[in-house]
Amino acid sequence: MAELGKKYCVYCLAEVSPLRFRCTECQDIELCPECFSAGAEIGHHRRYHGYQLVDGGRFTLWGPEAEGGWTSREEQLLLDAIEQFGFGNWEDMAAHVGASRTPQEVMEHYVSMYIHGNLGKACIPDTIPNRVTDHTCPSGGPLSPSLTTPLPPLDISVAEQQQLGYMPLRDDYEIEYDQDAETLISGLSVNYDDDDVEIELKRAHVDMYVRKLRERQRRKNIARDYNLVPAFLGKDKKEKERAARRKVTKEEKELRLKLRPLYQFMSCKEFDDLFENMHKEKMLRAKIRELQRYRRNGITKMEESAEYEAARHKREKRKENKAAAAAAAAAGGAKRGKEDGRDGEFAAIEHLPGFELLSDREKVLCSSLNLSPARYVTVKTIIIKDHLQKRQGIPSKSRLPSYLDKVLKKRILNFLTESGWISRDAS
Repeated sequence: MAELGKKYCVYCLAEVSPLRFRCTECQDIELCPECFSAGAEIGHHRRYHGYQLVDGGRFTLWGPEAEGGWTSREEQLLLDAIEQFGFGNWEDMAAHVGASRTPQEVMEHYVSMYIHGNLGKACIPDTIPNRVTDHTCPSGGPLSPSLTTPLPPLDISVAEQQQLGYMPLRDDYEIEYDQDAETLISGLSVNYDDDDVEIELKRAHVDMYVRKLRERQRRKNIARDYNLVPAFLGKDKKEKERAARRKVTKEEKELRLKLRPLYQFMSCKEFDDLFENMHKEKMLRAKIRELQRYRRNGITKMEESAEYEAARHKREKRKENKAAAAAAAAAGGAKRGKEDGRDGEFAAIEHLPGFELLSDREKVLCSSLNLSPARYVTVKTIIIKDHLQKRQGIPSKSRLPSYLDKVLKKRILNFLTESGWISRDAS
């Protein structure tokens, strides 16, 4: 009796109980899918006759081994549900397919067969042709990467978090910039009876909200790049590093003011690195000019440069002494009278040791600074020695006497620079 309920193909005699094609013009002509697709003809039946699809309810679209028992009726209900409820509403789709299917089964079946399966690979191309590229969002998403990429939380204590109203797990604040921005989209809803004007208005609201989110994130990035949070809390962690930094010259301060419009395009660290590299470039250029001067004078080794500098200073000192002697001889008695008056001015230091080693300009300097000649000669020797070691690339730590304050040091450095004993870079 069970054999009587089965149906067979009239051409190949295969069982066609799950699915068969019945001719609407010829009586008792039922073909299997294989024979129908091959255009089989038998008796008065022709391939161009009308046909009717007969589904016994047990036909599987993908095959019983890959389907897990999904029949053609369930497949049709699944496609109707995805069109009606939309992708992701698996609970409503499972209720539409039938009570025998859970939301998890519906999701796994649709994703595996219709998206990652052969049908999805054939219908969804890897690269969409003629697609417009959004250059404002490198990732191609509706939001910029700065909004989708989470930042690490701030390294602050619990008390400071309460003071700022900061939530580290969410990297968020209790009071954000433009706190009422969410009111633009909080009341929006998608209705099927919306006309074009209402849809465009809702899109405009979403666009305004996205721009406000970007502005929030931009302000957070600025606060982190320029360490505004530690500065607000009164604990700048870079205070020690700032104390060890080099002294900024007047020219560099003026250049920083001129380049201030670049602040909005660079972070604080990038801007500091820019000026550090510019300072290194300046020092390298000065070193190159010095090496070129050595090369023009026939010096090819660094150890020879120290001897050259010492000989050059001796020559300059001799020229200075000769010029002073010639000026004194040309001035005559008036000059001598003036020098006598000047000797009177040097009465406080002329009897001290080392006075005879000083030039006229150095005597005036020591007299104006109320500095003994011996102490001046000691300071001058230390400064010139440190300068020569620095020129040779030898690290040295200056050990100036304790009686030399900042004012005296600055006056002596300026005098040695003007006299040509040291270069301006060293001063």
